[in-house]
Amino acid sequence: MIKRVDHIAIAVNSADDALSVFDSVFGLKADHIEELPDQGVKAATIRVGDTHIEFIEPTDPEGGVAKFIEKKGEGFHHICVEVDDIDAELKSLAARGVELIDKQARKGLAGRIGFLHPRATKGVLIELIQKV
Repeated sequence: MIKRVDHIAIAVNSADDALSVFDSVFGLKADHIEELPDQGVKAATIRVGDTHIEFIEPTDPEGGVAKFIEKKGEGFHHICVEVDDIDAELKSLAARGVELIDKQARKGLAGRIGFLHPRATKGVLIELIQKV
């Protein structure tokens, strides 16, 4: 069951530049920055109320985020929703015929994650997260 929106992710060429813009425009500061080599990104988050904006910068030129920016440019990448039990959610979605990118949960920035294919959700990439 979906609990809440965890974050909105924006693909950017430079997380530092994006953080600078959001600091100067809104006065928002980064609360977490981490490189995720297995995902080929550097991720930086800023808190906005009960959710986050996550800037994802490609660190692997062959990775998905790099290819996304090359094809579509910087901008909205995905929405992430928090769930109670990611294993149960992925299993339930698969049983209902929902196309998944991740059939098994994997480690993410702030918990265990799994992605639904955008073809299953009207072109929107959806990430599920179970906080650890």
